[in-house]
Amino acid sequence: MKFLIIRFSSIGDIVLTTPVVRCLKSQVVTAQVHYLTKQSFAPIFKANPYIDKMHYLQDSLDALIDELKKEDFDYVIDLHHNLRTLKVKNALGKRSFSFNKLNIEKWVLTTTKWNILPDLHIVDRYMETVEPFGVQNDEKGLDYFIPDDEHVKESDIPAAQLAGYIGMVIGGAHNTKKYPVEKWKELCSRLDHPVILLGGKEDRADGDQIASADAVKIYNACGKFSLNESADLVRRAKLIVTNDTGLMHVAAAFRKPVISLWGNTVPEFGMYPYYGNGGQEEVISDKKMNRSGNREVISEGELYDIIEVDHLSCRPCSKIGYKKCPLGHFRCMRLISEESILERIGKRL
Repeated sequence: MKFLIIRFSSIGDIVLTTPVVRCLKSQVVTAQVHYLTKQSFAPIFKANPYIDKMHYLQDSLDALIDELKKEDFDYVIDLHHNLRTLKVKNALGKRSFSFNKLNIEKWVLTTTKWNILPDLHIVDRYMETVEPFGVQNDEKGLDYFIPDDEHVKESDIPAAQLAGYIGMVIGGAHNTKKYPVEKWKELCSRLDHPVILLGGKEDRADGDQIASADAVKIYNACGKFSLNESADLVRRAKLIVTNDTGLMHVAAAFRKPVISLWGNTVPEFGMYPYYGNGGQEEVISDKKMNRSGNREVISEGELYDIIEVDHLSCRPCSKIGYKKCPLGHFRCMRLISEESILERIGKRL
């Protein structure tokens, strides 16, 4: 049986589909697994042993469809479920199974703050699309494979970080999902441990500002490495402190301890760190007033912590994020205290 799995973007969402790829390939004996995504995300699957062939969306969707028709797929597994994937499915004319995005439920939560979403991680919702083939979640977590020639050379890591470091993922697709630069700077200044800042080229200036607190202790790697090299820096880290963004899921794929900071989005959307069997159970470990008089909730799993401010009537304001806080105060991130993050880092170390 020949399957086409579709997920166009983004890094985190694609990494979260890897259990579907692995389980489908491993549990359906005759499965040939093809994957369709954007060309920019090709590195994620470059060394994945569970994929037989990759297809990439570049300039022309019509040209891509002509290419896909030649493959004569038996089934399409649509893990993106948007207008473009609908066009692909209609053009191929094959039986398809589509991921339920639960957009109505998310809209209800962001507009009324009434949560009617199922208490189910998005990985398990992705897995529902392949259940008709007898495929079940093997509970082995996420996958990320780095090609041998794309590991970071030790000569490219500063001497201060070679003995071990904490990875700080300062980037994010939307500003309202990003911990403020001045708070990252204060956090790193107070941390008695080497740090590597992780993010894209667009985060380079912010990284420079944070690293200015201590140019030896804090190394700004934002924009200096490829996606797979950045993933390798995540793999090497003792633990990862991160916004709700793609490298958070890469860290979970390597089973690194994760401390995640949540702003305008909430874990109830089902995209918190995922480790499969073990490391996944979540309990409320602490609900307290911090020194600034703001109530924080810290949810603790075996391998991860979630830190968020829980008393804001405006949160969540979006299922994705904004360029800036719609109300101008950005309390969802600004009220997360450096003390709480330092406390969790100390515990994890």
